[in-house]
Amino acid sequence: MWKIALAFVAFAALAIFILSQGGDIDMGGEKHGAEAIHSEPAQPAASAPVVAPDSPAK
Repeated sequence: MWKIALAFVAFAALAIFILSQGGDIDMGGEKHGAEAIHSEPAQPAASAPVVAPDSPAK
């Protein structure tokens, strides 16, 4: 049982160390409203020319 507790403490210490070295990390969760940061809108893909079928569908 003490090994599980020691592993948890070691993992928590490692996680806190990595997060503290990461720079600007927002652990606030999902944002809504004015504080939300949106990425640029997606660019439309270059569309391929539409080719008509050789024979009409029956």
